Amino acid sequence: DQDWFINACAVGRTSLGPWDLLKLCLKCEARMGRERIIRWGPRNIDIDLLYYDDLKIEEPTLQLPHSQMLNRAFVLVPLAELRPALVVDGVAITEAIARLDTSGIVRLDEAEN
Repeated sequence: DQDWFINACAVGRTSLGPWDLLKLCLKCEARMGRERIIRWGPRNIDIDLLYYDDLKIEEPTLQLPHSQMLNRAFVLVPLAELRPALVVDGVAITEAIARLDTSGIVRLDEAEN
């Protein structure tokens, strides 16, 4: 169980391959003070690589597309603002959102202090 947190989404282009991009994400987390003490425990930053073109990777440290992204409203809602037509594993992300509870998700610019 964790306190509320800000979840952000970014879409970009890179010349890095997925493994190098993952390393960069982990390096950014470390520079921001992330300590990996408890798996899925509290954290100050969490950068996930969710999707990389149509690439499929199933490794212990990298799954593309992210194995749980279609089950997580906090991932899909901000992603849909950037890529509403995205289809992952044959499922439109807007369809996946319609099946999820989004009641706890609030845009930062609409959040109360």
